Amino acid sequence: MEETPKRQVRACYDETTVTVYQAFRPEIAEPAAADGRFPAAFGLERMTWVKPSFRWLMHRSDWARSEGQERVLGVVIRREGFDAALEAAVLSSYERGVHASKAAWQRELRRSEARVQWDPERDLDLRPLGHRSLQLGLGGTLVERYAGEWLVRIEDLTPLARALHATRDPALLPPERPYPVPSGAAARLGVS
Repeated sequence: MEETPKRQVRACYDETTVTVYQAFRPEIAEPAAADGRFPAAFGLERMTWVKPSFRWLMHRSDWARSEGQERVLGVVIRREGFDAALEAAVLSSYERGVHASKAAWQRELRRSEARVQWDPERDLDLRPLGHRSLQLGLGGTLVERYAGEWLVRIEDLTPLARALHATRDPALLPPERPYPVPSGAAARLGVS
């Protein structure tokens, strides 16, 4: 069996869309899923973090049981938007070998509306695995584009989260596979 690269974006996607996951309180999630768009309570003025890994979101939200994260949404967005966000993103912490210098990284970070963090991917028992999962933070105009022009549909995946929590059946997982990150973004974000 081939080993998973240390940093690889894995996602559920097709030719035109990619699904990212977020957990919210019911006051945001229910109208979002019902209307197919985020309500005013979503708040476009702050950074929002999206995850293409369903298992990582299950860890983050404790199977949709954490306060304020009781509902899990699958947000289907246009791939060109996801790619644009990756192209704009800067690692949330300095890494020698990825950045020319700490000062250069700090300048990039101040200018960027997108952040990337690499956190341990999780198995179905939410134990950390040896490879990392991408988290993508969107701020400024990128949040507006995410909630507007990039948005295709919003799905309530809370029942899926509950079924996975109860059964740990891997057949229920969304079909995530390696995502083709644009080459410039891949180098800048330390993709393996």
